Amino acid sequence: MSRLTRKRGLITETSPKSTISEAYRRLRTNMAFSNRDGALKTIAVTSATPGEGKSTTSANIAVAYAQANKNVLLIDANLRKPSQHHIFELSNHYGLSTLLTERSEPDEVIQKTIIDNLQIISAGPIPSNPSELLDSLSMTDLLEAAKERFDIIIIDTPAIMTVTDALVVAGKCDGVVLVIRAGKVKNDMAVKAKASLEYGKATIIGAVLNHVSG
Repeated sequence: MSRLTRKRGLITETSPKSTISEAYRRLRTNMAFSNRDGALKTIAVTSATPGEGKSTTSANIAVAYAQANKNVLLIDANLRKPSQHHIFELSNHYGLSTLLTERSEPDEVIQKTIIDNLQIISAGPIPSNPSELLDSLSMTDLLEAAKERFDIIIIDTPAIMTVTDALVVAGKCDGVVLVIRAGKVKNDMAVKAKASLEYGKATIIGAVLNHVSG
């Protein structure tokens, strides 16, 4: 992935006055209104299938919150095909997988970004048991500890119709955003993804329709 591609993906940082950036800010506001009691702190982002733009969406939501002077932690919980370290040009030699397997401290894997108020835990080396790690007590403890330190935690997860990882993480979060790519995903697949989240007792707080032409 080239530097130019990465910059284009992080549009809330490179083009803050664009209509797309404004859409992310509107999404941030809508999510805040969806939970007026202030309990919304952990937000999982997923999609029905791979390639719908959920990682880019996760990154831009995180930046939008940081621009609103919120202390933000972005966690790359896609332990199969991570991308947040590419988007933010950070190391992936350590991260969530090492935190969960080696029981290291969060401060050992949290990385600063060039964006004020935004820090990241990259995915780390790809483990042999992603679902088990994400379903572990260590993952629950990490999210609970993060709630004490950060205003908002955004978690990038794999597509929900391919592996169970997203459903596992969604069940540990206060809310979920479902990303759908226009023209790529058929209506029945989107409905199945929504049903899977609801079956897993996840709270859907928003949806993003990506790549809408015109």
